[in-house]
Amino acid sequence: MNQDLSIVNLLLNASWVVQGVVALLVGVSIASWAAIFRKIISLKRVQSLNDEFDREFWSGTSLNDLYAAATQNAKTSGPMERIFASGMREFQKLRERRMADPSTLLDGARRAMRASYQREVDAVEANLSFLATVGSVSPYVGLFGTVWGIMHAFTGLAALEQVTLSSVAPGIAEALVATAIGLFAAIPAVVAYNRFAHDIDRVANKLETFIEEFSNILQRNLGATSPSGH
Repeated sequence: MNQDLSIVNLLLNASWVVQGVVALLVGVSIASWAAIFRKIISLKRVQSLNDEFDREFWSGTSLNDLYAAATQNAKTSGPMERIFASGMREFQKLRERRMADPSTLLDGARRAMRASYQREVDAVEANLSFLATVGSVSPYVGLFGTVWGIMHAFTGLAALEQVTLSSVAPGIAEALVATAIGLFAAIPAVVAYNRFAHDIDRVANKLETFIEEFSNILQRNLGATSPSGH
């Protein structure tokens, strides 16, 4: 007899445990793809805003003008601009308190920028742990569905007097579908995680470089009454 061994038919006739595992993996796969697309869009936006501010910063615009613009555009600014604003804010607060020690001024600005840097990196890394979890756990969840399906298939075969390939094939096939879907969910998540981790490292390195460069500029401006050009 010809049997319909299509994936849909196999899943419809599978045990409820295998069906539950497959449903879970499909849901996780959809969620991971949604997270991937959101992360692609957010990373492109972060990189674009950072590049835009970096060009503006080195264009010769005064620090005070840049700070005024960063304060005005706080809701739409990028990570680099927010780090700059936090450093300038702390620097100006300390100068208004008549702090005469240059190292105190510079250390205060650097601490503020470091705290802002950590917040920005944490925000950029959002949902990255979810992709790592999907990539590492999904194959094992699929394997659990496969093992259960094979156990269920062999339990059913025990009641048969004559076992043929046609009686074994459907049960084994439906069990293996769970592993296939587990890999289908895991592979894109692992690839995306590795790519995003690389891109986030580049963003973080660029922000750290900016902090060092801006700290040097503040140090050169410590002798002036107010930081203007750079």
